[in-house]
Amino acid sequence: MCRLIRLFDICARFFVEQRNPANEVFSVLERSQSASSDSDSWQPGRHQDFDSTQEVDTYTQSSLSQFDSRYISVDERDERRASPLGQFGREFIQIALPAVLLAVIIHVFLAQATVVYGQSMQPNLYPAERLVIEKVSYYFHSPARYDIVVIDLPHMSELLIKRVIGLPGETIEIRDGVILVDGVAQKESYAPISGETQLSPITLRPMTYFVMGDNRVNSNDSRAFGPVSRGTIVGRAWLRYWPLNQFHIFGK
Repeated sequence: MCRLIRLFDICARFFVEQRNPANEVFSVLERSQSASSDSDSWQPGRHQDFDSTQEVDTYTQSSLSQFDSRYISVDERDERRASPLGQFGREFIQIALPAVLLAVIIHVFLAQATVVYGQSMQPNLYPAERLVIEKVSYYFHSPARYDIVVIDLPHMSELLIKRVIGLPGETIEIRDGVILVDGVAQKESYAPISGETQLSPITLRPMTYFVMGDNRVNSNDSRAFGPVSRGTIVGRAWLRYWPLNQFHIFGK
């Protein structure tokens, strides 16, 4: 039994320099050793060594369990003491960064919000109205006649919003405000402000479109800068969400 106590004493001396709650265990071992130091061999009828050793084993398990719980608490306390900058960085990576990436993906590939400027689309769109421009449908099919589209021309600093009038391969002509497509007059149900516009016949090349504003007397469109290529069409107007009393889904 004394050998067992000496083994615990060796362990206590090895870890005595460690500053942790487990040192309490080793102080108990030293007290047990001094209580049984007058006996180097086991004698019948003396059970103090056995009782003290059993007490040490029980206390050792309890102390080590407390040490584990305290060690976890220290980690948690260190995490709580982390600098505000570090906490902000972790939160940004976990929350803000994915949100920003998702917003960029939606804006570039799926849809974007835009504001109407100017009077070129009256009486159907007015200044300060807010629209959602969707881009998905044009991945699967080409722009259709009378779609309201947003155009990004390289020589202009702002986006334009116009209506598709002519499709690739068609011949467009305007006589006294009446649009003719391949010689056939078009009936425009969206009630444009036509005026007395004139345009000589023009045949559209492949992947080019003829666009015009609904306010024909006050619109900078294909009559001025010519047909637009398919690559300059960003997307089509899907819905008007502001003002709320003018909420509208286009194309229905």
